[in-house]
Amino acid sequence: MNNTPLVSLRHVGVSYDGKPALTDIDLEIRANDFIGIVGPNGGGKTTLVKAILGLVPHTGEIRLDDSLRTAAGRIGYLPQQNNIDPAFPILTEEVIASGLQSGRRLMGRIRPEERRRIAELMETAGITRLRGQAVGTLSGGEMQRVLLCRALISDPALLILDEPSNFVDPRFEHELYELLRRLSRRMAIVMVSHNRSITADYADRLYYVDHTISPYPPTPRP
Repeated sequence: MNNTPLVSLRHVGVSYDGKPALTDIDLEIRANDFIGIVGPNGGGKTTLVKAILGLVPHTGEIRLDDSLRTAAGRIGYLPQQNNIDPAFPILTEEVIASGLQSGRRLMGRIRPEERRRIAELMETAGITRLRGQAVGTLSGGEMQRVLLCRALISDPALLILDEPSNFVDPRFEHELYELLRRLSRRMAIVMVSHNRSITADYADRLYYVDHTISPYPPTPRP
């Protein structure tokens, strides 16, 4: 069995304008891991995610397994804030389709199997009723579900979520975590969350990030 980590971080650091945001980060992410990342606001949780995704410059080493660079094994990402202009005339299915490896395509050019996959994901996320709807009409929680479908459309080997329960109602928050638990059987998941207790209930491993990283809860001293 291949025991190579999907992602390996060694002595990773990130600075903004000369001020350290992360220092000496060591972390391994393996297949089927469900890792929770908690910590204070401004502690570097989102910066850590961006470093893994290659969105910010860093020191140290971040190594990605080759499986994450293939069409079938890309990284799915649900950011904390979306950058979709609600005034832009785009439909929910088109947003989800934009997560396909080939990039955003118009619905008329999507293959039948991709249409079926979009429909399945929308049903899983409980948003079938939103098919054909413009994103500008969606609530924050509805938009978050659409973006989760976009992160999953390519069936990634690694799914990274930054505060996925933002803007969602408590009922769907529970459904979301149960969905993530099921997804972790076939992909690795890294989830940033402000809710330590709920995250601890679902994650296999929990880390505390406050400019550096440590297991959470910390191991008691002898």
